[in-house]
Amino acid sequence: MPGKRIAVIGAGVSGLGAIKVCLEEGLEPTCFEETNDIGGLWRYEEETKGGRASVYRSATSNTLKEMTTYSDYPFPDHFPNYLHNSRIMEYLRMYAQHFDLMKHIRFLSKVHSVRKRSDFSSTGQWDVMVETTGKQESYVFDGIMVCSGLYTDAVLPLQNFPGIQGFKGQYMHSCDYRSPEKFEGKKIVVVGIGNSGADLAIELSHVASQVYLSTRQGAWIWNRVWDNGMPMDTALFTQNKLNARFNHDVYGLLPKHRFLRHQVTFGDDLPNHIISGRVLIKSNIREFTETSAIFEDGTEEDLDVVIFATGYTFSLPFLENNATILDSQHSMFKYVFPPQLEKPTLAFIGILKPVGAIIPTSELQKSHLSFLGLNKLPSVNVKVNWKVQYVDYMDEIATEIGVKPNLPSLFLWDPKLAMEIFFGPCTPYQYRLQGPGKWAGARRAILTQRARIIKPLRTRTFAHDQLPYSVPFWLKSACAALLFVLTLVIMKG
Repeated sequence: MPGKRIAVIGAGVSGLGAIKVCLEEGLEPTCFEETNDIGGLWRYEEETKGGRASVYRSATSNTLKEMTTYSDYPFPDHFPNYLHNSRIMEYLRMYAQHFDLMKHIRFLSKVHSVRKRSDFSSTGQWDVMVETTGKQESYVFDGIMVCSGLYTDAVLPLQNFPGIQGFKGQYMHSCDYRSPEKFEGKKIVVVGIGNSGADLAIELSHVASQVYLSTRQGAWIWNRVWDNGMPMDTALFTQNKLNARFNHDVYGLLPKHRFLRHQVTFGDDLPNHIISGRVLIKSNIREFTETSAIFEDGTEEDLDVVIFATGYTFSLPFLENNATILDSQHSMFKYVFPPQLEKPTLAFIGILKPVGAIIPTSELQKSHLSFLGLNKLPSVNVKVNWKVQYVDYMDEIATEIGVKPNLPSLFLWDPKLAMEIFFGPCTPYQYRLQGPGKWAGARRAILTQRARIIKPLRTRTFAHDQLPYSVPFWLKSACAALLFVLTLVIMKG
């Protein structure tokens, strides 16, 4: 008996995972990808068409490869811990080939409309109109998985910057930036201190005569390299530790919000470039003249180029404009399902901003595919804010679908594994140890994750190489005793 037909919109990191999950669940996915290749945002192109967002040439991931991976397909151990966009694309091609996903993707296929069928209240089915090489085709699907991402429309808030239209220099959005060569010798202001803003300010300062980084609210600056040279994702850290690396107040970056209360900004080299004067932190821009910017603190700087790193909004031009599908706030159950639908056969995958990696987060979202058999969603709170805490959100979903590991129980039958989960980074392999989607390689992936972190660093070998870094024995022993006592208490209770 054929499975239910599912339309997957977009062949980026979320779309590829969606195809795989559909196949595992006995469903029949058809993925529509507007461009001629997979990868979505991570695929670098010198020139993009139709306003498609693409990374700049030097873009590198902000999350450790062990925490960025699909949960049953680890990155090769020789891959760097933080990955250039070309390495991520290499991994995505390996993943798609390994699980034979490409045959389910229709390239150069733009979805024009997704509408409820007239009998939707009983069937939950959708009419989908797709344009392929100039020809329109219509389809009927039992479910829709929207995997087109959050970064669809660049935000260029010119109305907030009086005088910009009369500025005689160049202004652009960061989405149009590719590489620094053509900005040599220029005086540049980068507006916005998210990850793109920090990256561009650092990179451009190598060739520009001066770079200014304008921010309204400041930011906590994170660093990929942490204590003992290990990746930040593997360490415990606090706001005080972030400030101990460099005083954010002295450097003009101190935000009003506490760390983890706003989208994370990585800037390994930013304090070095500030202290050497290559990057100067400035307040918000009050107005532009023909040749300069006047900042809110009254200072004025001559400029040649303005780069607005002011983010993106997302749009769904193909989705029927109907309040019974999606309300004006885009509120969603578990950040996945519009709660207004009579049948929950529409899912949004990866349409959120985790403080962490998107691949494992969206992968767990897809595990809710059982929604296709439900008549209605459970009566629980609806999520509206797109920003989520990576571990908390994944644990919440994992608990509901029965894949979150039980540490006290695990300590009794596999203490070595329990210790690695307890002390190690929150890698997605742990959600493959049990329950739906259980993977036989999950235990080994967890126990070897530290070796995969060390290997790409140790490219110069010594005669007496030490073992990969580990948690001190005394700390392991103390926590093991604590876990043992906790287990006894649970068993007696």
